[in-house]
Amino acid sequence: MAIMGKKDKLAVRPTDEKKAEITQRRPYDLWTDMDQLFDQFRSNFDDLFWRPHSNILSTFEDIRAPMMDVADLGNQYEMKLEMPGIPKDNITIEVSPNTIEISATHETKDDEKHKNWLRRERSSMSFYRKVEFPEEVKADTVDAQLHDGVLHLTIPKVEAKPAYKSTKIKVK
Repeated sequence: MAIMGKKDKLAVRPTDEKKAEITQRRPYDLWTDMDQLFDQFRSNFDDLFWRPHSNILSTFEDIRAPMMDVADLGNQYEMKLEMPGIPKDNITIEVSPNTIEISATHETKDDEKHKNWLRRERSSMSFYRKVEFPEEVKADTVDAQLHDGVLHLTIPKVEAKPAYKSTKIKVK
């Protein structure tokens, strides 16, 4: 229920005592309320999907996209992806002429499952990332190295084909 005046906008808010209290509402209060609601929504969304202490996803395998840097060095692309705690044997890289797909999985060992854990946030994890390149790459000459939890990839580009020029031919 709202009471509207000619100059001021008023809103009726119920209190704990079941009595209505009249408060003045300014137009910027609406934006403040919307900002607070959006911040709360975003915080709850982040807690649901990305926090390790989330109870809802604790039984599901956690899938994330690793942080990545991609540089165009002219004749090749250079990529760096964060893969903390992932052994190199668990990383899969698939390259096609225009895309690269990188995935990795890591699970805890069975001998660690029988410990009396007070808190356990790292049970299993998966990483997946797919990148489309603006230019064609050489899929068979990609170099991949894993150092200190960072995957370094060097992806050579296919040499650009010369542009064909049209030539005029005189008819004899």
